[in-house]
Amino acid sequence: MNLVKKISVFSFAALVMASCADGKKVEDTEAVDSTEVATEVVEEAQPTTIVDVAVGNENFTTLVTAVKAAGLVETLSSEGPFTVFAPTNDAFAKLPAGTVDNLLKPESLETLKSVLTYHVVAGKFEAAAVIDAINKNNGKFTVTTVQGAKIDLTLKDEKVVLTDATGKSSTVVMADVAASNGVIHAIDAVVMPKK
Repeated sequence: MNLVKKISVFSFAALVMASCADGKKVEDTEAVDSTEVATEVVEEAQPTTIVDVAVGNENFTTLVTAVKAAGLVETLSSEGPFTVFAPTNDAFAKLPAGTVDNLLKPESLETLKSVLTYHVVAGKFEAAAVIDAINKNNGKFTVTTVQGAKIDLTLKDEKVVLTDATGKSSTVVMADVAASNGVIHAIDAVVMPKK
């Protein structure tokens, strides 16, 4: 029996007792079985951060490996909010052979951090807000990434396209993947800051 029904049954029983047929005033209340008025405990879901979402999605295994190697797990698990343009495994696979392996080397740590934080924007920008901003800014909305450089966002065939500092582009292939500390938009190519 759910809580509303339990309270309704209890209230109805109290009303019946209060209006006894013989008109006697009900002065004593009977002990009520605690199970009748007990509240149901609803387990709260644990917060699912951007990192948790990425770890739970097989399309982001390369990204997760890179985030761990760069020491950015704690940052991307913090309160945020963040908007992450997350390259899929296929996006990383489009890079020249050996690029990912080289980025994961300890001596490339700063470059890896730079590349990864170039995919992150402070604030939560869901797809509708991004599209609205593009339309309100003459077809191009420029955002500053956590890395410090800018990315241009435009629309092509009703999809959001990112153009990086090198002039290469990437398309959002899955938007609005919700997380407790922001939102993820999956992209089909890795965007790069200028060296």
